[in-house]
Order: sequence, then structure tokens, then C-alpha cells
Amino acid sequence: MPRTTLPHRSRRIAAPAALALAAALGLSACGSAATGAAGQEMAVSKSASNSPYQATVLPAAYQKPDLVLGDTSGKPFSLRERTAGKAVLLYFGYTSCPDVCPTTMGDIAVALQKLPAEQRDRIQVVFVSTDPERDTPAKLRSWLDSFDKSFIGLTGDLAKVKAAAASLHVLVEDPIVNKDGTVTSSHGAEVLGFLPSDDRAHLLYLSQSSVAVFAHDLPLLAKGVRP
Repeated sequence: MPRTTLPHRSRRIAAPAALALAAALGLSACGSAATGAAGQEMAVSKSASNSPYQATVLPAAYQKPDLVLGDTSGKPFSLRERTAGKAVLLYFGYTSCPDVCPTTMGDIAVALQKLPAEQRDRIQVVFVSTDPERDTPAKLRSWLDSFDKSFIGLTGDLAKVKAAAASLHVLVEDPIVNKDGTVTSSHGAEVLGFLPSDDRAHLLYLSQSSVAVFAHDLPLLAKGVRP
């Protein structure tokens, strides 16, 4: 699939509005085309709190979804049970995405490599496919391995994926097969950061988050530092 560039529309907003927007998890999309609200990306100003994190701090912590899908070995994987007590970065996307998905996974992988092995081992990156019909376990494993072999990939029932994403206020829409055979999957392009202490998402990384932002925050997340 040819690489395309998403339309960007950015503006900075005051802290109270930023928190409201963070709660709604402003939406993005990736695919061969992106239009309308799903194609807009918005820069959210950092909360005015004294948080040590560079990520946006969510105004309310979201519970980790009770999601069970197949992992890349084809075995059932319970997100809530298998990642309990771990620092988790959770992302919804698909392997055929030409832009934001590989960029985000690549940035996280580079940031992780900057950490000592002990800290890396405390962080689990989970990628949930929004295009499970095409993202087979083997395809997902091969794609994730190009970034980091430790990344966890989950694929399976799209209805379950959409429900899990909705519980976190992340939009996932049914994939659309285009006339040329390419696939467009509109989905929230945010990374959610879960603390190991309570297994809840406290942090939000928008798609513009840089390697430097992840590199700064991941040691704190690994230690379970509260925002």
C-alpha cells in the first residue's frame, strides 16, 4: 500500500478544555484516505498540574478492558489478567496502516531501546488489531517484530475490539475495502498508558508524541510513578 499523509489541523487549547478533550480521546485515522473528523489531529496542551509526565494526564483513570483475544501464537490472551501489575502502553491499529500506526510503534520501540533492560522488562506494549480479518497472527507477529520482538499483538473478534476501545473512549470503525483492494481502518490513534499499581490508564499520548516524550516518560511508567 502506498504511504499517504494524513491531513493535520492543529490548535492549542487551555488546560480545562484540554482535559475535556483528553477524556473524549480526540480521534485520528490511518489508511489510504482520511476525511472529516476522523482525519483531524489536534495538539492538546499539557495539563497545568505538576505531573512529572510529558503525556496528557487523563482527568479520570480508565479501567483496563476485560478483553480476551488471540495472541500471535494463536492462544487466548486475557489483557486484564496477563498484564496485571505491569506498566502497559495500549494501542489500537492495523498492520496495513501506511502512516500513523508504524510511526507510533517505531517511536515507542526507539524510546524503549534507550532504557536499561530492567526498565524495559517492566513495560508491555500491546497492539490490538482493528482489522482482524487481514491481520492474522502470523502477519501481526511479523509486522511487530520489525519494531520490537517483545511487543504483544492481539487479533480476533472485531466486536470485542470495538467494545474494548469504546470503554476507553477510543473510536474503532469497521474496516473499508477500497476499489483498489486496499483497506482503510479509522481508529483512535492515541496510546494509553496504564500504571502497574492500579492497572488503570492515567496517561494519553497523541499521535504527534515524539520519541523524546516516550523516552522521558517510560522510566517513570516502569516505576509506577503517579501523575
